[in-house]
Amino acid sequence: MTLDMAKKGQKIYIKKINDDKIKVQAIRLGIYEGAKIDCALKIPFGPIILSNRMQEIAVGRTLAKKIEIDIIKEGA
Repeated sequence: MTLDMAKKGQKIYIKKINDDKIKVQAIRLGIYEGAKIDCALKIPFGPIILSNRMQEIAVGRTLAKKIEIDIIKEGA
């Protein structure tokens, strides 16, 4: 599953970032393999808004398709 398939309110686990250039840039924003973050908002035909601690980050759909995720089940 990739980030573009996440739904608003889901807690997600970043499994893999499939682009080395993006991986380096994403680390600066707190998005890295192994990170647990929230999908705060999903704008129709627009970016996915991720919430990580006290920071929100907009990730475009094209980029989101390169980030593999798992959904974290409630209580896990």
